Amino acid sequence: MKYDVFGIGNALVDMEFKVKDNFFSDNKIEKSLMTLVEEERQMQLVDELHRLSAGEVKRQCGGSAANTIIAVSQFGGKSFYSFKVANDETGHFYLKDITDNGVDTKNTLGSLPEGNTGKCLVMVSDDAERTMNTYLGITASFDKEQLDEQSLKNSKWLYVEGYLVASPTGHEAALEAVRIAKQNNVKTALTLSDPSMVKFFKDNMIQIVGNGVDLIFCNEMEAMDFTGTNDLYDAREKLKDLAKTFVITLGKNGAIIWDGTMFIDIEPHQVKAVDTNGAGDMYAGAFLYGITNGMTYAGAGALASLASSKIVEKYGPRVDWTTAKDILKELK
Repeated sequence: MKYDVFGIGNALVDMEFKVKDNFFSDNKIEKSLMTLVEEERQMQLVDELHRLSAGEVKRQCGGSAANTIIAVSQFGGKSFYSFKVANDETGHFYLKDITDNGVDTKNTLGSLPEGNTGKCLVMVSDDAERTMNTYLGITASFDKEQLDEQSLKNSKWLYVEGYLVASPTGHEAALEAVRIAKQNNVKTALTLSDPSMVKFFKDNMIQIVGNGVDLIFCNEMEAMDFTGTNDLYDAREKLKDLAKTFVITLGKNGAIIWDGTMFIDIEPHQVKAVDTNGAGDMYAGAFLYGITNGMTYAGAGALASLASSKIVEKYGPRVDWTTAKDILKELK
């Protein structure tokens, strides 16, 4: 196999800012959630943040699945990402950043369509919670044309970003990718991505699961909403009917993994969190790297727990290459 993980998802350039809680109430923003907005609204908020002298932490290529796929690469895996950006400065930045991070793609500068590349405004409050206002731009029209069927067939795993269910063409692309994967014995993984995706697009998410996927990533709230339960223990029992294996992240309480035969409790690392943005993405990336490179589910869970603890100690959704290597050494 050429690739450990083939990912599909939104392509967004992240703009991250530190904010105070009153910024949310003053600007009528729902805290701790991802909200889709128009570009004009997003730019109004960015202008307001600049006026308040809120320092922009960093600009980098993102989108939930992109962060996961980059993590696979940083730990030493081989990864491919299908995405859609436009032929603008932001799109050029995105393409260079993701390829600089060792991820293969079918996109080239000469093949980018006209339009506006999507951007995600990430606001991190003092309690380390991340709130996102996202302008999808051209990634809203991500479709089957962005899939690279041969690269998908040459991958061990397909990783599908749950945010795609919000777009009709993205949803179709996800269904097609899962179909190709299953026909070619490529294992399938789905992240539920955000409680709002489960709440408003549950039927689309269920269609992607179909008669079952190999692995689901979710947090506690997403697990309960997706299974229609009010209890974590009930949720994890119902998830067994939807996926051969799954990971439920529990924030500061660690994670629960179902490896197909038994539940595994993954202990958390006690850290001082400053930014939870990207913690779930890193968890999935480290876990996928682990299970595609000889680790057991317990071992991959331990790696993912350690890696995600490093993410929340800093601003931004990714670590650097040196830190990724240090994490592997620390685990050993």
